Amino acid sequence: MKRVWRRDRICRGAWTLARSASLTLVMMVLLGTLLLAGCGSGGLTGAGPGTTATGGGAATTGPATDDAQFAQAFADRAQDVSVQGRGTVVRLLDDDTSGDRHQRFIVGLASGQTLLISHNIDVAPRVASLKVGDVVVFKGEYAWNEQGGIVHWTHHDPDGSHEGGWIEHEGRRYE
Repeated sequence: MKRVWRRDRICRGAWTLARSASLTLVMMVLLGTLLLAGCGSGGLTGAGPGTTATGGGAATTGPATDDAQFAQAFADRAQDVSVQGRGTVVRLLDDDTSGDRHQRFIVGLASGQTLLISHNIDVAPRVASLKVGDVVVFKGEYAWNEQGGIVHWTHHDPDGSHEGGWIEHEGRRYE
């Protein structure tokens, strides 16, 4: 009987420690996101704060990107959330060729969170000359996964029944 009590006590202690560590991690991510949100740079090269460059070379004002939306979506394990953000390409992946073809790459946000961008190249043009270190601005739909999340619907909707998205890279919008 004493042995069972001890094992139960150890399990409860481990659970408490794990829960405390998880809460600490979430709080650190949120705090880091809030601190970094005020330190971000403005739009793409040549654009001012709160702007993004478009294919025509003109800058347009858009909503400021906020990494806190991604931290919250990740913490909530959210699905189908409309998002807009900015990230640096940290890894290029092979295209997904099963079903509709998708160009895939991973971006790192200023907060440190990573996202998989899955861009449908059967609907929208491939993002040209994309390389590690490039900055992209994107609008799409977030879906949670354990690695940080995926953003898809980064293209127009040919049927007109879904909000369209896009990717901006080197002054050109891909939608």
